[in-house]
Amino acid sequence: MAADITLINLNMLFLRFGEEIEREAHVPLGCLYLTRALADAGVEVDFRDYQMCESDDPFDMAVFLEFVADPAPVIGLSCMANLLPFTLQAMKALRQRYPDATLVLGGVGSKSVEDKILQRFPCVDVICRGEGERTGPELLAALRNGGDLTSIQGISYRVNGQIHHNGDRTRIASLDDIAFPAFERVDLARYAGYGMMTSRGCPYPCTFCSVAPVWNLESYSRSPESIVEEMRFLHDTAGVEMFLFQDEFFVSSREHVVDFCDELQRSGLDIKWKAFGRVNLVDEDMMQQMADCGCLELRFGVECGSDRMLAKVKKGFTTAEVLDVVPKAIPIFPRVDVFYIWGFPFETMDDFHQTLFQMVSFRAMGARILPSLLSLLPQTEIYRDLEGAADLEFCPYLLPEFVFTGQEIYRDGSVELPERHRETFALIQDNADIFPGFFHIDLAGNVLPKLRLMQKFGFYPGGDPSPGEADAETCGAHSPRIATQELATRAE
Repeated sequence: MAADITLINLNMLFLRFGEEIEREAHVPLGCLYLTRALADAGVEVDFRDYQMCESDDPFDMAVFLEFVADPAPVIGLSCMANLLPFTLQAMKALRQRYPDATLVLGGVGSKSVEDKILQRFPCVDVICRGEGERTGPELLAALRNGGDLTSIQGISYRVNGQIHHNGDRTRIASLDDIAFPAFERVDLARYAGYGMMTSRGCPYPCTFCSVAPVWNLESYSRSPESIVEEMRFLHDTAGVEMFLFQDEFFVSSREHVVDFCDELQRSGLDIKWKAFGRVNLVDEDMMQQMADCGCLELRFGVECGSDRMLAKVKKGFTTAEVLDVVPKAIPIFPRVDVFYIWGFPFETMDDFHQTLFQMVSFRAMGARILPSLLSLLPQTEIYRDLEGAADLEFCPYLLPEFVFTGQEIYRDGSVELPERHRETFALIQDNADIFPGFFHIDLAGNVLPKLRLMQKFGFYPGGDPSPGEADAETCGAHSPRIATQELATRAE
């Protein structure tokens, strides 16, 4: 039977370090959840995971078009912010190759810039906002029946040149009601990372974060029984022994975590797992129970080392809580990751020194420190507050790690933009209000002085901003040293 939609996953972990390529395929959960919902509604889905493209340059448009050859009449693409520029270029190429196809953009990459995309990129017909398990089947049904989209919540689209934004769709509160992802549509053995969705959303209003706004600051969790059932399925059918709880709010409460640990222990599964936590929601007994039932790694998003900055970015805890919890976690788990963000334009050097001191101290205790340069994503409060009030600066040798695309080359602490991908970065610079995450505020007075200090203390190798400095060991989330030994999200 001919497919109704070709659904393409464009979320990839693909990085270039000098002449080496680091790539790691993770099970594309979002697309597989959507594929299941569409299939259950009677929609024929042709799912293609672009992570499986074996080319050394998957950003060559000829390679992409060959991968998507002979698509269905509706083509859906899902991406995050880092690959939104390439995705829009790909949709332009698809429009030229398949002028009669309906092109749909999904994923979190377009959040908060839907109107601008529809204004400037006529290749995009529909943008899906929020959860797709209900929107997707309704959209495909409407397209089958003549294309009346007016009653479908959660979409933005164009009719006769006019842009329409239908109302937001109500969140799915009972995550246990969502069917398991369509794992049968992929070869699970080809993936290195097996993620799990244990919750959706986060209620904390951190001003720099793109996750909570995507979910409208609403958070819902799956039951421990449902989570363990899916773990058993993947363990029994694909031999999965390591699970990544990638959602931000697995540790939503002590009761939830303890109930999960009890359920996992009752299951008898011999598996390992990793999770994110919040220092204000864990205690020593809880962490010990997590470790006792297979948690190998706990990750904390601390972000700042000064109380003034923690309050400024609305993190929801204090340095006293950080200094109490992280040292307790380090001897409990085989690894503790501590994430920091640097480059806030309102962060004084005194604030930054406090953060740097905390990073150095936790590293000495045995934690892995993962600093990231601030990325001004358009859905974040910090960007909305700064929009129009500060100049965005593009730096061709320094990009925030969060928006590494895989097209740039990271070499000796500095980014290079290859000529063959010049159009991508020209697109970014020409549309700063769509892609602000690639830009900086006050490069000379804010970002570069802090970078030099990070280099001095070994968190980044010396590079273009400080020529002549000896490269130091780095703990950066996307550093060559980490990448060649173990990517920050590696499963094994």
